[in-house]
Amino acid sequence: MKTTPLLRAGFALALALPVAAFAADVPQSFTATYHVLQGGDPLGDATITLKSIGGGKYEYSNQTKGTGGLAAIAGANVVEVSQFAWSGKVPAAISYHYQLDSSFKSKTRDLTIHGNTVQVQDTKKSYSYAAVPNMVERNTLPLALGVALAAGQQQVTFPVAVKQAVENQSFKVSGKEKVTVPAGSFDAQRVDRADEAASFSAWYVPTKYPVPVKLAQKDGGDLTLELVSFKGN
Repeated sequence: MKTTPLLRAGFALALALPVAAFAADVPQSFTATYHVLQGGDPLGDATITLKSIGGGKYEYSNQTKGTGGLAAIAGANVVEVSQFAWSGKVPAAISYHYQLDSSFKSKTRDLTIHGNTVQVQDTKKSYSYAAVPNMVERNTLPLALGVALAAGQQQVTFPVAVKQAVENQSFKVSGKEKVTVPAGSFDAQRVDRADEAASFSAWYVPTKYPVPVKLAQKDGGDLTLELVSFKGN
């Protein structure tokens, strides 16, 4: 079961930064819930949480539980947990953990930053490559996009560490669209992947939420996430 946004995105660099390095207007904590659909049919529910864990570090977790179709039958659950530090307005990654559990299979992926090196353990395979400053990883990339939009950027490129290397992934605002999700109806900014892997779209209301109200990704299973609730803590 693949239920999380930006499944092809990556990993990143940042050790704990002093509190003075943080931008005052980046999100500090929140909880957002989503319905997850596959091909338009209910697949599961996701809860995304951001919280401070001290020392200038933050934890961003995404927990998805299968509630429909084969995902419910298999008892599929996905947990993604990222640790990062705000580097200006970029959630520069420190570590990342992915775990899929179901009656059919289990899968894990762990990423850690050791100095200037990214180390990835993907179930039974290991990878290592050079880190670059201010990389983001696949779990926190939607958050990075939301913060960039709130700062007025209309086009942005992030260095994203995928499984075996760093990719520069570009995104741009393609216009405004009316979007209706369980959380309400919004005049949202549509953001599309702007490079060759153009299989991702997200709709943001950056003046209201740092995460998308809707996200659609064909690569990885024709998945859609629709916002149900958001609570800033």
